[in-house]
Amino acid sequence: VAWVKKMFNLEKAGHGGTLDPKVTGVLPIGLANSTKVIGNVIHSVKEYVMVIQLHGDARESSVKMVVEYFKGDIYQKPPLRSSVKRSIRVRRIYEIELLEIRDRFILVRVLSDPGTYMRKLAHDIGLMLGTGAHMRELRRTRTGPYREDETLVRLQDISEALALWRSSGDERYIRRIILPVETSIAHLPKIMILDTAVDAIAHGANLAVPGIARLTSNVERNKTVAIL
Repeated sequence: VAWVKKMFNLEKAGHGGTLDPKVTGVLPIGLANSTKVIGNVIHSVKEYVMVIQLHGDARESSVKMVVEYFKGDIYQKPPLRSSVKRSIRVRRIYEIELLEIRDRFILVRVLSDPGTYMRKLAHDIGLMLGTGAHMRELRRTRTGPYREDETLVRLQDISEALALWRSSGDERYIRRIILPVETSIAHLPKIMILDTAVDAIAHGANLAVPGIARLTSNVERNKTVAIL
């Protein structure tokens, strides 16, 4: 984030969810005013691909059974070296897929709630197998609406696109890198309001039915929505 701020000469930038040391992958960064909505990305689902190293031999059938067991709600206590209070909390694993087994290495894909500790998940899989295990490698392939195969760029890509834009005015590459702020709410239910309701909402009024023009079918009570 510090590098991106310096590249764009901005006063403000923020990221959409921390990546631990040695973890690679998707890290959305909000520029300037878009930092106000980047929190919606922090609290969205995450997808990972993880290499787990077992400490002993295990049959493939046992590994498949144990991995499948972790689908659904799980209990986790944050590890000793974490920035949050170490109390037991519930997190949901929406999908967990065994991709490959080779010797004592297993490769899994996990789609989970934000704040799910993959190191702890790897450790718990090892405990259930009876072999012990630890996380060997981890890559985040998705954060909310942002996916590795669609929007991922390197810092080097940003630097080169900026240089091209500043030297020749060519916007093609920088426009692939800087996405509209609306993409950060793409995963949320939407309520479209009338122009006449905008001023009242912006000054803190509650949204009433007469101010609504249309809405998506997935709006639910007590869930975050995007008002447009």
